[in-house]
Amino acid sequence: MTASSSAFPHASATAPAGGTVDPEDVARFSAIAAEWWDPAGKFKPLHRLNPLRLTYIRDAVCKRLGRDPLAPNPLAGLRIVDIGCGGGLLAEPLARMGAKVVGVDASEKNVHTAATHAAETGTAVDYRATTAEALAASGETFDVVLAMEVIEHVADVPLFVKSLSDLLAPGGALFLATLNRTPKSFALAIVGAEYILRWLPRGTHNWRQFLRPSELNAIVRPYGLSVRDLTGITYNPLSDEFRLNARDLDVNYMGWAERG
Repeated sequence: MTASSSAFPHASATAPAGGTVDPEDVARFSAIAAEWWDPAGKFKPLHRLNPLRLTYIRDAVCKRLGRDPLAPNPLAGLRIVDIGCGGGLLAEPLARMGAKVVGVDASEKNVHTAATHAAETGTAVDYRATTAEALAASGETFDVVLAMEVIEHVADVPLFVKSLSDLLAPGGALFLATLNRTPKSFALAIVGAEYILRWLPRGTHNWRQFLRPSELNAIVRPYGLSVRDLTGITYNPLSDEFRLNARDLDVNYMGWAERG
């Protein structure tokens, strides 16, 4: 059974009127917040996937800026915000690459877990229990905005994407990871991940909210953004490995956009 990388959305979902966060979804992930940094726990697949995501983000940013991705601090001087940061699995390594990182999550328990772990490892990350729209309203901007495994959970997608766009500094890049709305994704990301593998409680995902790549392109375009790259993420159950595959976007995929 192929595993779904976004069986583990950071904390996010549908919202009360005027917002993007679903309290029930936040509560669901808050309940297992203490397990974020256990590589053998509920987030084991995310730990296996994380190196791929980090490498993809680092390499894309460095290519855009003409930097050496293998330098000791390839992201030095850049401001990055991780929307729906969960326990900080992306935020901490990015900070160790030299970036100034803000981690945002609607779950206070996730933020507490992330901040505690960062303190234990001596990693400087600014964690905040807030939302993308609230942060955007503050006027802060970032060189890199991350929204990984989040957009398929929001009720007001235009508001969410507008908030992400408002957070981008001139010349900035927006990274997104989500699921394609295909029969294959229903079989693997919902039936497989939730009912067979039981990686998450049943009902975590709503297949109707998954986004086709064409829809993702159309969603970001009104905010002056153009998708520059998309790649699929596949899982090999025999080797227990995630891999990038630009030809297979049927289930999980990620990419980045910039101002057109």
